[in-house]
Formats: sequence, C-alpha cells, structure tokens
Amino acid sequence: MEFIDESLLDYSVLHSSEEPSILKELRKETFQKILHPRMLSSPLQGRLLSFISKIINPELILEIGTYSGYGTLCLSEGLKKTGKIHTIDINEELISFQNKYFLKSSKRNQIIQHLGNALNIIQKIDGPFDIVFLDADKSNYINYMELVLPKIRRGGLLISDNVLWSGKVLKKANKDDLDTKILQDYNKLIKSNPKLETILLPIRDGLSLSRKL
Repeated sequence: MEFIDESLLDYSVLHSSEEPSILKELRKETFQKILHPRMLSSPLQGRLLSFISKIINPELILEIGTYSGYGTLCLSEGLKKTGKIHTIDINEELISFQNKYFLKSSKRNQIIQHLGNALNIIQKIDGPFDIVFLDADKSNYINYMELVLPKIRRGGLLISDNVLWSGKVLKKANKDDLDTKILQDYNKLIKSNPKLETILLPIRDGLSLSRKL
C-alpha cells in the first residue's frame, strides 16, 4: 500500500539519486523469479537506506530479513572499508539468488549471511551495531527489538520496515490477526521507550527510525 499519490512518488524518484544498475537488475529478476516481490524495498526506500548508511558510515550493521538482498546492498553502500553487515534469513531457497548479486557487488567480502531462526542467531552475533534494519516476520518484532536494543551503540539506529502494515494499524485488529496487533504494540513501544527517539515515516508501507539515546 502506498500512502502518497503515485504521481508524487514518481516525481520524488525522478528527483532523487538513481539506484545503481546492479539494484535495477536485482529488482527486475526478483519480480520475475521470486515469490512475493512486493516485499522488496522500493527504489526510493532503497536510496533512503543507502543515504542513512552513508551518513552514519557504519562499522557494523545487522539486517533481520534478507529476502533477495536488495536492502542488504543498499545498506552496505555506506560501510567503512573494514565494516561488516550481518544479514539473517530463514529461507534457504533464496541463498543462491542473494549470492548471485552479492558476488556482483563490490561488497561481497563485507556481507556475512546467516541462515536460520533470527531469534537464535541474533544472540550469537556480537555488537555494538551502528544500524539494525528490521524487516522480517512481524509477529516477532517485539522479540527482535528486545534482543537487539542492548546491542545497538549509543547514537545507533534501529530502522523498522512495514510498520504501517497497509494501513491495518489504524483499525482494531481482528483477534486472529496477530501481525497487526504486534505491529500496533511495537509502534507504541518504540515511541514510548525512554532509550529511543523515534520518527515514523509514511514511506512505502511505513518506515520508522529510532535513535538510541
């Protein structure tokens, strides 16, 4: 669900820096070959992730939810030369697709892939993280936040995707709609957490930026 008029979005994309050719290729093949391509970050969102990463110039990034690797590559653009991005996904079938584009990029040696349950893997990765990008199963957003928050450095950033959930967060969640209920609770938690300063942006399906104080 887009929350801004499509013509305004097109104008915004037209007047923003263009996504690199490797990402255009990745996007095209994702829509051709991968299930649920709507999960892919939009070009505008991707440029925002890249922009944020370049401002922070991170040494260490954690991404929860790799999908086809688009967000991984966007975030990797700002890494220090010695920096690393750890990215976690549970879908083994996507590994070869991700690697195809990671190998084409200049950042392959800085990307560390993890396959499995993120709740277990996060506990095994040492911080402190400069950026955490949360874009995985919504029912575990609160659990992920509780695990990563102690590992984010002071001044570091937690970026959370899909926090508007196609507008479903505006209405009372059905009792069997766990994802919407969790996202509603999550949005309240990161807004009220005294350790975080948060802004929620109506970009694509909602993107919140939370800076650790």
